[in-house]
Amino acid sequence: MYENSFPNKRYKKTIEFLESNISKPASILDLGVRNPFTEIMEARGFHVENTAGEDLDTDFHNVKNSSAEVVTAFEIFEHLIAPFNVLKEIKADKLVASVPLRLWFSPAYRSKTDMWDRHYHEFEDWQFDWLLEKAGWEIKKRDKWTNPVKKIGIRPLLRSFTPRYYIVYAERKKYQ
Repeated sequence: MYENSFPNKRYKKTIEFLESNISKPASILDLGVRNPFTEIMEARGFHVENTAGEDLDTDFHNVKNSSAEVVTAFEIFEHLIAPFNVLKEIKADKLVASVPLRLWFSPAYRSKTDMWDRHYHEFEDWQFDWLLEKAGWEIKKRDKWTNPVKKIGIRPLLRSFTPRYYIVYAERKKYQ
């Protein structure tokens, strides 16, 4: 199914990472509204509920009241001003999350037409690790991958070998 989905590489790497760390049929709370990747997770045997589009910087109702075994957050935390807060509120003991990495040769993403589609944070891997650790999570597995584009130029060349996405599987620390 995901073979012909855009963006192919990101979806393929994400579902492979999820399946290598989470057994099916797990119940998942996916932070963010229902999207094409929700359908991919469901087609692969996961039971998925999404948050409702609320501001996860201030509204934790759906996160606090979920009984899901796993929380996923794929390219969500970079849009939040304070991702630490929602990370502390998660009740599940397992988290799979990905973020776009900061690229030294490119400015942070900022939509000119959509107020919400902006990156407040673009992390370096160590920053995201530190955020998770401070919020009570222990990283068990991680991966990175590039996001080449089919354009000519210096930035497209740099994108062919500079990692753009970072994904982690983490578990809630037991000694909290």
